[in-house]
Amino acid sequence: MKLPVVIERDEDGFYVVECPLLRGCYTQGRTLEEALQRLKEVINLCLEEAENFEIAKDYNPEELIFSVMESG
Repeated sequence: MKLPVVIERDEDGFYVVECPLLRGCYTQGRTLEEALQRLKEVINLCLEEAENFEIAKDYNPEELIFSVMESG
């Protein structure tokens, strides 16, 4: 199962990671490796919920693009 993941480094240097497809699926870590490992655990927990499992099972995008833009 391939799921989208958003990674952001916060002002304190922690990596905040989430799977926006699944409700309540986010965590953080001091390193990127730690954050992603924790997210895998959270994803597995979230997939135990029937609603999240159904959403993930049917997820099959042809293309996914993420970008950051400056305002103004």
